[in-house]
Amino acid sequence: MRGAAVAASSPGGFLCGRLLGALLAREGGMLAVKDVASGRYLQVDDAMAAFLDRAAEQVIGHTDAQWFDGATASALRAAEQTALAQAAPLWSEHRLERHGQVREFRVLRLVQGAEIGALWIDCAAERQRQRQLQAALDQVEQLQRGNAELRRELADQALRDPATSLYTRAHFEDQLRREADLSAREHREFALVLVELDPAAPDVQAAGEPARALVLEAVGRLLRSGTRAMDASCRLDDQRFAVLLSGVGLATAHARMEGLRRRCATQIVMLDGRELGFTVAMGVASFPHTAHTLPELMGACEAALAEARRRGGNHVTLASIRLDAP
Repeated sequence: MRGAAVAASSPGGFLCGRLLGALLAREGGMLAVKDVASGRYLQVDDAMAAFLDRAAEQVIGHTDAQWFDGATASALRAAEQTALAQAAPLWSEHRLERHGQVREFRVLRLVQGAEIGALWIDCAAERQRQRQLQAALDQVEQLQRGNAELRRELADQALRDPATSLYTRAHFEDQLRREADLSAREHREFALVLVELDPAAPDVQAAGEPARALVLEAVGRLLRSGTRAMDASCRLDDQRFAVLLSGVGLATAHARMEGLRRRCATQIVMLDGRELGFTVAMGVASFPHTAHTLPELMGACEAALAEARRRGGNHVTLASIRLDAP
């Protein structure tokens, strides 16, 4: 063994001993040999002696009960008995406390005749490498999640109108077709709402493009906050918007849109210290009660919206229910 306890009977054995000693020094290892029957130390290397705060010769002849508490000494003795019961070398792990410091070791034990040899490897370096590897893996995973989120955001931005953050018309129409297919298969309702900004008040018209941009942003924010995740809102053109309300009928859609109309009517847009307001007109139709096809549904919404405008705007109008509706 290394230090005072290492001996070799041949040049090859001497070289192997030096190599083993160098490896143990690098890995923070220790060597010890005990008597199988009594558990007393027969040999220790300098590292083991230093760990036990004694010179090597002061360790010889003592058991682990001299250096550790009863539970630790019993655990070490039990591991030795397990190694004795099997012919092959045995690896085990131990947590040892010395002077308030806990150290972790992997121990390889091998029994030969009346002696049991133990190679102790300090796990600190291995645990540190594991922590560093885990930290690196966590960073990679976090980066991958961030990249995936960025890709989703970029893809979503490509589907949205920059002025209102609502969906573009093309994407909205795709969702509308899917909702119609789902409704036909599962025999459930959904509602379509057309929303149009009422003619701007003189103060908003006088403020020009900045006021118009703020109004569009406010409409987009109110439509997004007033709909659920399964719903969809889009900007159709400069003055008009559409809302898809998934799985709801005409009465529910009217109640929700009436609440949204009121919020629009009380929304204040600030521009250069001035308070600017706006109102909207809405036409609400449902599938399949007011229409059996998407063109019919859009036509019913258009008719309801025209009626809301005829009533002076700032109004929610329902499409007529078809008499031949199932």
